Amino acid sequence: MLRCLLWALAASVQPKAMLIASRQVLHVDVTPNPSASWTAQQMVECCAWDRNPPRFLVHDRDSCYGATFHRRVRKIGIAQVRTPFRSPRANAIAERWVRSVRTECRDNVFIFNERHLQKVLAEYVGYFNDWRPHRSLGQRAPCAPGAGASHRSAQAREIIAIPVLGGLHHVYQKAA
Repeated sequence: MLRCLLWALAASVQPKAMLIASRQVLHVDVTPNPSASWTAQQMVECCAWDRNPPRFLVHDRDSCYGATFHRRVRKIGIAQVRTPFRSPRANAIAERWVRSVRTECRDNVFIFNERHLQKVLAEYVGYFNDWRPHRSLGQRAPCAPGAGASHRSAQAREIIAIPVLGGLHHVYQKAA
């Protein structure tokens, strides 16, 4: 399977890394002023020791991807693919994730400071990876377990709703 990583910067506050095939978000961090060295450090944190680095990295031509970033990515062994100028469709999966964060999270939550934004994004990424259905994945979540039990056993148990992001979203599970 081809492993490709998307990297994007949305409104200078939320760089993210996600796998294209599975739509799994790997890393999110927050800064008001992204620099080349900060972005390079985020790349290192994204490609942790517990997982193999992707073969390709797709990113736009933002100035925060400076020489430090390019050196660090080359050392990790990832081939870079830059998207053309003014073409958001070339990085459509990452742009769609940014839109999801805005419409499903940031537009509905008051953000007080950088630490609060980081906490909200971390909770949303957990929801996005484990529970949010994706059309391109057959209405499955990126990190969801395999197909569940039959409908007959689902009717025999009570279903409970667990609030996510203070009740903005809900996760539904069978009661114990």
